[in-house]
Amino acid sequence: MELNVKTLEGKDAGKVSLSEAIFGLEPREDILARVIRWQLAKKQQGTHQAKGRADVWRTGAKMYKQKGTGRARHHSARAPQFRGGGKAHGPVARSHEHDLPKKVRALGLRHALSAKIKADELIIIDDLVANEAKTKALAGVFATLGLTNALFIGGAELDGNFKLAAQNIPNIDVLPIQGINVYDIVRRGKLVLSKAAVEALEERFK
Repeated sequence: MELNVKTLEGKDAGKVSLSEAIFGLEPREDILARVIRWQLAKKQQGTHQAKGRADVWRTGAKMYKQKGTGRARHHSARAPQFRGGGKAHGPVARSHEHDLPKKVRALGLRHALSAKIKADELIIIDDLVANEAKTKALAGVFATLGLTNALFIGGAELDGNFKLAAQNIPNIDVLPIQGINVYDIVRRGKLVLSKAAVEALEERFK
């Protein structure tokens, strides 16, 4: 399939041929959901921690004698039913990561790219380069292109001026091709690829 290429100023810059194996799939929500869940689980810190009965500092002595009081039998005041006692079955610090096959991850990326082109939310720009690192100027360029919520994917090396100018614009993300991922593609409205990014994707999935 072919797609028009534009410049940042909105002018035509020819056409680019896109691989059907990468951009022409029928998107599957279940695969996208699996990859996003894997990404977010891997990203989760997992530093939540509650004190159990072994962690609280209280005496371990028996609260009162076993018999003759008419009350329930208790031992330590560290038990969870008492004020100041340990938490029962509370959260503990752990990793939330789980495995996902590499082939499924790669397939998820292809489905995410295909979903964007099917929804007419994919734009190809010839080169993501800014003459100066001015946020206001670049925001005006994006407004002209109708980009208020977008993910920009450049080549292996991002233009410094473009990256600096774009990082303060709300709802705009800029990543090199190495950082392309399903979650960021799905969470933004438009996907903007440079020609270098398209070539890198073609090479990656060859």
